[in-house]
Amino acid sequence: MPNPSAPRHPGRQLDPAVRKRNFEEVAQIFTKEEALAEADRCLNCKNPRCQANCPVGVQIPAFIALLKEDKVGEAVSKIMETSLLPAICGRVCPQEKHCEGNCILKDRFGSVNIGQLERYTADTARKEGLLKTPVCAAPTGKKVACIGSGPSSIAAAAELARAGHDVTVFEALHAFGGVLRYGIPSFRLPREVIDHEIETVKSMGVKFRTDVLVGATEKIADLLKDFDAVYVGSGAGLPTLTGIPGENAVGVYSANEFLTRVNLMQAYKFPETDTPIRIGKHVAVLGGGNSAMDAARCAMRLGPDSVTVAYRRSAAEMPARAAEVEHAKEEGVVFEYLVTPKEVVVDDKGHVAGLKCTRNELGAPDEKGRRRPVEIPGSEFVLPVDTIIVAIGQKPNPIIAKTTPELKTTDRGVLELNAEGKTTMPGVYAGGDIIRGGATVLLAMKDGIEAAGRINKYLEGK
Repeated sequence: MPNPSAPRHPGRQLDPAVRKRNFEEVAQIFTKEEALAEADRCLNCKNPRCQANCPVGVQIPAFIALLKEDKVGEAVSKIMETSLLPAICGRVCPQEKHCEGNCILKDRFGSVNIGQLERYTADTARKEGLLKTPVCAAPTGKKVACIGSGPSSIAAAAELARAGHDVTVFEALHAFGGVLRYGIPSFRLPREVIDHEIETVKSMGVKFRTDVLVGATEKIADLLKDFDAVYVGSGAGLPTLTGIPGENAVGVYSANEFLTRVNLMQAYKFPETDTPIRIGKHVAVLGGGNSAMDAARCAMRLGPDSVTVAYRRSAAEMPARAAEVEHAKEEGVVFEYLVTPKEVVVDDKGHVAGLKCTRNELGAPDEKGRRRPVEIPGSEFVLPVDTIIVAIGQKPNPIIAKTTPELKTTDRGVLELNAEGKTTMPGVYAGGDIIRGGATVLLAMKDGIEAAGRINKYLEGK
């Protein structure tokens, strides 16, 4: 019988004093006993709200029921019927907003720890050799190009391969994974996990090519000569900057550059690697999202005396996952709320010497319902920092849109889609951050899966 009143197991983490100086994974995998005990809390609801609120439709009660019987291989196969990235989603999906946030046990006993169970299932299946290549339909003779190798393109490529199409993924960088690899630190998502999940997609017959910058080395019009359809999932790799005076000083990074140097190019291993990175004694990170938390926690691991996150609203409005904020605090990151940066103080050599700010109070709600920050007159002060990381958002790189006039974009620079999810160019579909401007891995995957369904119908008609 289920035991829903048993205490929820939150999962174990590395000690903050140890982990703040290395890039080892913070969250530790459940033991078998912990996983079975947590799985036993699941009620196997007839109308599972957890599953209904999963953007990629993972059959949550079904996989947990198999896990209860210690059928790990069958459990991971059940997950992979709708999501081919279980080890990734188990780590980086905001379960508190989707499945766990809608668990019927949430208010009384605490939600089932679905994220940790998914991760346990995927990791254990991988280590024990229980993963099976998903079955693909007979070849259709149709060819599809997927631009980018982030979560949206990977999800689309996998579903298209399932349908029997010949799929090629084009990646601009030298390694696959997109934002999974360059944006998310290894202490949250180990590189071997990304590699293995991509190998699963490769095993379905999907081909991957690096060093192809679509819009420069290849145009979409050129791809359409060789492929029957194109999926654009190239993400949002262009940083949003503050525009304040002094932002071009030495010691100011965008979060995109900083995280790419650290995560993709492994600057934290310099001089073992070729990429150096300069980190000062006192670091300020501007922003309150997950990228800001990743930047702050990466910066802390590079050995400064202090790392401060400066956010213009209060803690209640901060969009980052609560667990990531808590982990950052445990690792010594300081938070300055209700602060607006006004100017980078620059020394006579052009280096960052401080950050002028003002204090805020919260005013009326904005169009998204969040209360606007209003500057308090006479509240100016200077944060004594020598490194600044700007993590206030990102937008799509305009290279594809600029070289493909048939593709219309909105005033936010994202690709325009019609009610059926099509771009303004026949045979070209899109999803992920290039249509959202910045979202979660799970929503990017959802876009890729849904677009694959539309492409299947398009190819059937073609």
